[in-house]
Amino acid sequence: MARSNAGRLRLVVIQALVFSLFATLLVRLYYLQVVGGEEYHAQAASQSVRDIVVQPQRGLIVDDEGRPLVTNRTSWVVSVDRTVLGKLGDHQQQVLLQRVSDVVHVRVPRIERSLVTCGDDGAVPGVCWNGSPYQAVPIASDVKETVALRILEQPEDYPGIVAEKQSVRSYPHPYGINLAHVLGYLSPITEDEYDEAQKRGDESLNGASVVGRAGIEKQYDKWLRGMPGYKSVAVDSMGRVLGDDGEVASKPGDTLVTSIDAKLQGLVEKQLAQTIQTARSTYDDVTHKNYVADSGAAIVMEAKTGRIVAMASQPTYDPSVWVGGISKKQLARLYSDAADNPLLGRATQGQFAPGSTWKPIMTVGALNNGFSPDTRLDCSSGLQVGNRWFKNYESASYGPITFAQALQLSCDTFFYRVGLHYWQKYGTDPTNVDAKDPLVEEAKNFGFGQKTGIDLPGEASGRIADRKWKLAYWKSMKGYYCRMDEKGTAPNAFLKVFSHEFCLEGSYYREGDAVNYSIGQGDTMVTPLQLARAYAALSNGGTLYEPRIAKAIVDTDGQVVKEFKPVVAGHVDASKASIDYVDTALQGTPKVGTLAWKFGDFPLDQVHIRGKTGSAEVYGKQSTSWVATYDENYVVIMMVSQGGTGSGTSGPAVRKIWESLYGIDGMTVDTDKSVIPGVTPPAGLPTFTKDGTILPPARKEND
Repeated sequence: MARSNAGRLRLVVIQALVFSLFATLLVRLYYLQVVGGEEYHAQAASQSVRDIVVQPQRGLIVDDEGRPLVTNRTSWVVSVDRTVLGKLGDHQQQVLLQRVSDVVHVRVPRIERSLVTCGDDGAVPGVCWNGSPYQAVPIASDVKETVALRILEQPEDYPGIVAEKQSVRSYPHPYGINLAHVLGYLSPITEDEYDEAQKRGDESLNGASVVGRAGIEKQYDKWLRGMPGYKSVAVDSMGRVLGDDGEVASKPGDTLVTSIDAKLQGLVEKQLAQTIQTARSTYDDVTHKNYVADSGAAIVMEAKTGRIVAMASQPTYDPSVWVGGISKKQLARLYSDAADNPLLGRATQGQFAPGSTWKPIMTVGALNNGFSPDTRLDCSSGLQVGNRWFKNYESASYGPITFAQALQLSCDTFFYRVGLHYWQKYGTDPTNVDAKDPLVEEAKNFGFGQKTGIDLPGEASGRIADRKWKLAYWKSMKGYYCRMDEKGTAPNAFLKVFSHEFCLEGSYYREGDAVNYSIGQGDTMVTPLQLARAYAALSNGGTLYEPRIAKAIVDTDGQVVKEFKPVVAGHVDASKASIDYVDTALQGTPKVGTLAWKFGDFPLDQVHIRGKTGSAEVYGKQSTSWVATYDENYVVIMMVSQGGTGSGTSGPAVRKIWESLYGIDGMTVDTDKSVIPGVTPPAGLPTFTKDGTILPPARKEND
């Protein structure tokens, strides 16, 4: 009996335990389904929804008449959804990647490298993926439409492979222009740039963004890039997209209006290219071979504002080579010495000896420091300075002449005497780095030796080879040349003597340095842009402007967001009389001076061109050809490295540019035929209509 009671007790206990367990389960089920049901349902739903970045359409770049210079086009892009790919077996992954590789013509190893997230093991900078881990990774762009449709129509053969149209940069090339060094290019954002953007809270950049790398694409990137949007998509357990779940639209970038005139730009580029080709087929009597003509630049600047109307550089490259990713071979060529470094824009980054185009600046300096317009100095065939005979390169012996004649005839020995005068007056101690030098100071007044402030990244500053520069250079190089001298490893007789003298007294600033400096030779270097700005100051009475390419930023509604007015960088510290004197003297160069043989039968009485030529000698190379000209509206500069004499090489092209600016045919000036309507650039901006049409600026009577 006792045993039976014990059994019933155990059964009751077990029943109680079972009941309590069921009660607990029921309570928990009630909580999950009723009390917390909505919360858990929302969490479950969120796990099947992904946010995908919608990249904005980049803003347009147009010229001052509204002609598109950079636009956008659609491109079929094939991408890989790594989530879907990761759920396949290793063998299935390899089969899929090989299948995709065969149709898009991208090797499997390259695809695999592009799928690695930047920062992970095995990531290759420039190839790895910077974007969202939930976003498909692009592996091929500009894919043929037939290939894209094949992928879309056969999803069972291409699981996780996405084909879609995306917006990429396009270059319409109005009037055949290139303009690569001004426009710049784009490339994907780097990991460091993305991290920095996140730190400063910049929501316009994401891991899949492309950013400006050079030119105005880089300078005005923050306006051009726009604001990305976000699309929420529902996916199944395999990560396949089931449908949209909401979208925040992206905001297109703003339009950049430039001061470039596409029609003139096309003409300037053509003239520069033809000048280089002609030089390469011309025999050089000095080196006994044709001119190498390895590079060149040409600039047309508004003298009264500093705005760039045209800017060309050679060699150049096709800016579209960057669209969709650049190959190693293409990139190597852009940095290749054999190809003369096409990525280097000679107009703003090239540094060259100015030669005789330097002489007008020296004249202003001399007239403000003791010399007068009545000064006459001997234009002899040469001048003995120390133990060296300095010859008169560009002109014969003319006897005593004025500054005006010396400029027009480009007499070297005249300016040798000017430079030697100041050296003897202030600087006979070759070790005194603080000795006064009015010619050096005047060059600085004209903005040489420092960047102009143009709105293009990577501008070179040039250099003024004064006493302080020479001392600094000697300190940095004495170890190299002293070792060469001590070990006798100089490769030729010139360097043998040079290394010995440099090691002993390379910091000394001697008479030879002073006379070389006075004619733009020696170690002084300028960029074509610096020279153009200095000549603009001669034209406008002494105002130095920061050169500008941007005129305005306009939003997608056609409203002006920001207008870029001319910026005054400073004023030349010189008397008005000295600038006026040089201005008048340079009018004689195309009439009776070194440019006259290229400007015969040109209507100089109606188009008042001033000019100066230069043939800069460079050790071990052929002469650099310079022609610098201006009138009251424009500055026109052309330079060809290793191209020969100034007027002989660059003169014809500069004349054709002037003819196009004023509609000149022979001796007839017809401004209605000017390459720029109204002769001078428009003061206003293009009109952006609601239907997307861009109309030229409305011109006033005085435009």
